[in-house]
Amino acid sequence: MNGDDERLLSAGYRRLFIGMSFSVAVFNFADRSVLAVLAQPIKRDLGLSDFQLGILQGVAFAFLYALLGLPIGRLAERYSRVKIISIAIIFWSIMTAACGLIGSFVQLLLCRVGVGVGEAGSQPVTSSLVSDHFPRERRASAMSLILLGTPVGIFLGATAGGWVAAQWGWRMAFFALGIPGVLVGLLVLLVLREPRRGLADNAPRDPAPPPNFGAFLRVVISKRGLFFVILGGALAGFGMTAISQFLAVYLGRIYQLPVQQAGALYGTISAISLAAGLLIGSFGTDWLSRRGDRRWPAWGPAIGLAVAPLLYWIAFNTHSIVWGSVMLCISGGTLLLFYGPTLAMIQNMLEPRMRATGAALFAILYTIFGSGLGPTAVGWMSDRFAESVFTGGEYLAQCHGGKAALAAASLADPCAVAATYGIRSALMAAVCVFFIASICFLIASRTLREDFYVVGEERG
Repeated sequence: MNGDDERLLSAGYRRLFIGMSFSVAVFNFADRSVLAVLAQPIKRDLGLSDFQLGILQGVAFAFLYALLGLPIGRLAERYSRVKIISIAIIFWSIMTAACGLIGSFVQLLLCRVGVGVGEAGSQPVTSSLVSDHFPRERRASAMSLILLGTPVGIFLGATAGGWVAAQWGWRMAFFALGIPGVLVGLLVLLVLREPRRGLADNAPRDPAPPPNFGAFLRVVISKRGLFFVILGGALAGFGMTAISQFLAVYLGRIYQLPVQQAGALYGTISAISLAAGLLIGSFGTDWLSRRGDRRWPAWGPAIGLAVAPLLYWIAFNTHSIVWGSVMLCISGGTLLLFYGPTLAMIQNMLEPRMRATGAALFAILYTIFGSGLGPTAVGWMSDRFAESVFTGGEYLAQCHGGKAALAAASLADPCAVAATYGIRSALMAAVCVFFIASICFLIASRTLREDFYVVGEERG
């Protein structure tokens, strides 16, 4: 190991790497959450339905993210991952700012597609870098520290976005969160360095090209634990993203809150639940693995995903804003036990030159099921459930766009009653997918210990 390798494994550089990756995660999720907070005023101004909001927060973001995820993952096996991350954050930040210039649903749709394109190059590549800086038993913990940028970003996007929108309009909120991300992208390029593959595993340098995609798929299929971890995480993403993207709308409708207050409460709930779930899930399973059974990274998510729907059902049927918020924090924290261990298990079961591709495959499935189908399905179900109880005629015709903006509406209004029932029922249905995801992690735990990567495995 030469001097450059030793510096990249030093405590000081690891802290720098985590700090910069944390900053990238902050703006990654700030740019996502700002649309969730601004959904109600955008719906009013552009005359959109809940289904169209679901498309903007789901399919629009997920389409090219999923399409480009694997190609970017394959590029990351061959080229500088630091440069890929820098380019990605600059591009998605520009597209976020461009959302403030739109004048129609189609234009906003295209901008959100652009945001998805940029963010496809972030988290999978970061996961690969983590595996080269930290040993197996510390990867979940390291990822959790980086992913703490998620609740910070959601809180920033929700509170700052809501405040800016209240003062200067929702368009200015996109500018306020997009422009600083460009500066972070430039800083990443200046201060981070590219490690060699397998550095933390002490794997020898290998001049051969990385395994082709066919070889990667054979590994995924042959390792049952890896297959079910990826599948379980992707299914969990369906419910998690659906809740995240519609929680601000839910809070505004159920508790009749204006956009700024709904955004602040949404950001607070998300930040608390994400931070608790990430830290407890990642540090807890790492600790239990070192001192007990190495299957805890799968058992922990299985337990959290089995309990989370029950807690969410209680939260969605609590009429007090205080207790409802408390239960949403507890529910979200229980759900998020799966996320950090999932990312770490994927890295720990693949050889160094397949890890970016593995993280990209998970991100694609997570995006398709989560960011793509989750919000879109909830938006569609919300309209259908609302229509089933609406007493004033045809729901979408009578309550379309601004007519269903319920922040200041009276709950005696038929549109308000129907829309409130619709969003609550849709979210209660969406969380049922967590039961299936829990079963996937239980299946994965049966072969997890045999599926971990060891140096030399790829050579037979």
